[in-house]
Amino acid sequence: MSGLRRRHLLPASGEPRAEEGTLMGRIVMAALLLLALSGCTNSPSQQAQPPHKFVVAYTTQPDCALVHIAVAKGFFAEEGVAVQPQMHSYGKAALKSVLEGKADLATAAETPVMFAALSGAKLFVVAGIFSTSDNNAVIGRRDLGISKPADLRGKRIGYTPGTTGEFFLESFLTANGLSRKEVTLVGLKPEEMVQALSSAQVAAVSTWNFPLALLRKGLAQNGATFFDRQIYTQTFNVVARQELVRKNPEAIEGVLRALIKAEKFAREHPEAAQSLVAAGIGIDRELLREVWGGFTFRVELDKRLLITLEDQTRWARKTGLAPAGEMPDYRSFIYADGLQAVKPDATTLSR
Repeated sequence: MSGLRRRHLLPASGEPRAEEGTLMGRIVMAALLLLALSGCTNSPSQQAQPPHKFVVAYTTQPDCALVHIAVAKGFFAEEGVAVQPQMHSYGKAALKSVLEGKADLATAAETPVMFAALSGAKLFVVAGIFSTSDNNAVIGRRDLGISKPADLRGKRIGYTPGTTGEFFLESFLTANGLSRKEVTLVGLKPEEMVQALSSAQVAAVSTWNFPLALLRKGLAQNGATFFDRQIYTQTFNVVARQELVRKNPEAIEGVLRALIKAEKFAREHPEAAQSLVAAGIGIDRELLREVWGGFTFRVELDKRLLITLEDQTRWARKTGLAPAGEMPDYRSFIYADGLQAVKPDATTLSR
């Protein structure tokens, strides 16, 4: 009896009890589950990547329309980039924020980029986002004796130093047989233009939209506006320190993809785009609509940028605004790899 009892109660040699087999099965299953979970956690393709965080300094001007749209529509977030907006009234101030380490990316026209490059700053233009020949003009008051370009001689003219406004003014004066020595230049910020001209502190100003649109509307028949679409095509660009771009190429591509989405939205839904930009800037939509048609909103790197940078370098040195020296290789200040990766047909630099 005792032997039979042992045969019933004891398992055969090497055979686990039923309850031990159940426990071991659970342990094995748990181990397999932990391994599976560990594999998912360690797989870069399956885990959520934290967003890249950039402080972006951009302007309350229509040249930054694509940035305003990308922020409002959440396109940056969709591309894995968390953007902290930092607003400025013009591009030179935005670029200064990058140079001082207060922002990661800036939007600026080519003129302040040129001056920064000549001063030794290590910058990359990663894309253009805007171009036009209709943004800059000189506007004067008829009741102060200005009805044609020649009337600018001897007058006080407001301008913003180191910007496209200064370059356009110099080019415009030259094209009309005048020089900067024949006028009195008064340095002003863009937001000071309207008050300065309205109060006759200056007889004319060289500026861009929106100050230009506001002045034309305010002066009405008393205003004399001088465009010259043959002497200058302005660009607005996304700029960053070279070190940041080299360390974050994927994030730069994300920024570019977001801006390309904004470009597509602006092209396909112009009315909605104008509403978003007007709200972001804080300006009347009808005022924006008046100037919108003269602008090109496209993410690109065009050979014209190189030509303009060289032209402005010659101008800055001729006028003593920059020291003499060899022409910089401006290709070394342009980062084309990002745009080449996300939109190859948008760069003509290598053609």
